[in-house]
Parts: sequence; structure tokens; C-alpha cells
Amino acid sequence: MTPSCCQSLAPTHHSRGIIQFIVITCGIVITFFPDEFDRASNYWHHRHHNLNTAEAVSHWPTDISRDITPIGCHSHNDYWRRVPLFSALQAGCISVEADVWLFDDDLYVGHTTSALAPKRTLRTMYIEPLLRVLDKQNPTTHFNRDRHAASASASRAQGVFDTDPAQTLVLLIDFKTDGPATWSHVVAQLSPLRERGYLTHFNGKEVIPGPVTVVGTGNTPFDLLTSVSTYRDIFFDAPLDVLIDDNNTTSTQYQDEGNQAPQNTIAKPAPTGNRGQGLSGTSADMIINPNTFNTTNSYYASVSFRKSIGMPWQFHLSDQQMARIRKHVQAAHSHGLKVRYWGIPSWPRSLRNHIWTVLARESVDILNVDDLESAARKDWRPSLFDWWS
Repeated sequence: MTPSCCQSLAPTHHSRGIIQFIVITCGIVITFFPDEFDRASNYWHHRHHNLNTAEAVSHWPTDISRDITPIGCHSHNDYWRRVPLFSALQAGCISVEADVWLFDDDLYVGHTTSALAPKRTLRTMYIEPLLRVLDKQNPTTHFNRDRHAASASASRAQGVFDTDPAQTLVLLIDFKTDGPATWSHVVAQLSPLRERGYLTHFNGKEVIPGPVTVVGTGNTPFDLLTSVSTYRDIFFDAPLDVLIDDNNTTSTQYQDEGNQAPQNTIAKPAPTGNRGQGLSGTSADMIINPNTFNTTNSYYASVSFRKSIGMPWQFHLSDQQMARIRKHVQAAHSHGLKVRYWGIPSWPRSLRNHIWTVLARESVDILNVDDLESAARKDWRPSLFDWWS
């Protein structure tokens, strides 16, 4: 029998309910406060206006991103932010994401069709703003006259980050509508960036880095992406699980023919149209081997964290989960690709921060993030408030 003094200290269902309500309420309230990157993004829009002589001396043509250090974070669902693109740039993220839908011969940006709006297009939200930023970063001046010269001596275009001009910005375009139909419109809308020499591209022999690297995911058709062998400036989001499973899977095509399957190959199932990330545009007669996805056609190697690694139910990653992460990293890096996990648990913060810490330590190249402020801080030690939101 429990002593009466202890009974008075034991939490009741009522008290536990009050505590849970307070925790949930605090989490909701916190989400309504804009983080410093949403506020500071105005900095990108209002530079060098009405400067007096003294102020002008402290500025230079490419200082729009002064004091910003690029970090390996990907702005997940970037179009949901109060100021798309610029909030991520202010945080130092080197990758942003846009979900595109083809309607009426234009590409609209949004998570679902119900969220689409006439003024929210790929061109207005990403391509045109990037052109403005990059044109400021690459001015034609007395000191930089050869920037746009059509010669071998012309200097490479500078990226969006003044502290690291060679750092490319990844524009991850998630094809939500039919891949082949959407493909031609994406290619066409990238023309202004292409014409200015701002796109990373493959010239048939080598990959030439540029200020912007476009990566296609979702229903991006791999067959169309690789159909031209002499030039491409859209790269694939390769299926990370395929890269590590190829040594243990045999080709059903060869088995059906009664022949022994070649080592390290996978036969893809019959095409079903738009099959999602890493699978669209692959066919039954396409044999996937370790060299199918490489730097000439792909940039990221991605997979769902929840599906591939699984939830750390004991609030830490098991030995088996750690082994799989290391296998992913080794496989992707051996192909020259960058590792990206999506679907990382975001709550509680202590668990998310633990996973971020482990992934960064294990050389995962890019962190898929929703919370820009926490990602940029990179101080992911446990905190009491991590359980509140």
C-alpha cells in the first residue's frame, strides 16, 4: 500500500494533462515567432540604398552576403518560409528545395495543388531572384571586365556567398507532375541562368562547377536527363539504397533468360511512369550497376531516413543503424555523390539534434532542415527547452 505522503506527490491524470497542455502550447507559441533569418532576409533586398559617403566606403560590389558562412544544410520545403530563398541564404544554407507543378504551360511552386497561387512560380520565386543576386555578385567593373567574355581566360562566375565564392548553391527541383511533360518546361525556364554561365554543367568530358547546381528529384525522368551525352545542366537525385544494395541483388532479367546474372547489377522493374525519387525514367531493360549514378549525371544520393535507417526508439542510434549510415556514406562517396537523408525526425528537438550531430560526424554531406536557426547555430547539445517544441 502506498503511503499517504507519497500518494500526495504522485502525479494524477489531471496534473499530467495540464503539463502536456503547457508543453504543447509552448511549442505552438514558439512557432509563431519569426526567426532571425526571416527578419534578416530583408537585408538581401535593401542593400546600398541612400548610403552617405562614410557608409559607402564600408561597402563593396559583392558584399550582399558579407559575414554569412555557408553551411551544409538543405532548406526543406523552402517555399513555406516567410521569405523563400533569402531566409535560407541568410542562414548560410547551400541547398534549397522547390516543388513544381506544371499547369497552363507554367511551373507553379507549392506543396500541394491547393497551395498553388498565380504569383508563386519557379521563375518568380527562384530563377529571377537568383539572377539578381548573381548579377550583383558578378558585376562588370573596371577590375572585372572579362567576366562575361567568351574566352578561355574569362574568370569563373562567383557564387552567392561572398565569404566562399566557389561554393555552389543547389536548387533541388521536385517534379510533382508528369516527368517528361514537366522536364521541357524546367529546361526552358533555366535558360537565363544557363546563358549567363551560372549553371554547373557536364560538357561531355567533365563537370564544370557553377554558382548554381540544379538537381532534379521526384518525377524527374532519368532517361531524358541522360539522353544527351555531350551536355547537361540538370543532375539526378540518385537512390541511395540502390547504391549499397547492388552487391547483394541479382538481375531478374538474366535469371528469366536462364543465364547467370553479372556481378553487381540490378534489373529495374518495368516502368510505371512517374515512380518518384531515384526511380522515374528507369526501365526494365536498364541494368543498374555501380557506375549508373555518378558525377556526370547525378549530384545527390538520397533516401528516406525513416524508411532506410528507422526511428531510434531508444533515443539513440543502434549499432545496426550506425553501420547502415556508414555504408550509405561510403557507397555515395565512392560514386562522387553527396549523401542526403530526408524524413529525419524533427521532434523532440533533443532527438533531432542527436541525429544531426551523428550525421555530421559521419560525414553526411547535407542536413535536411526545417529549423534554419538551429541548423545554423550548430550547437546541438541537449537543452531543457528541446522538449517543448
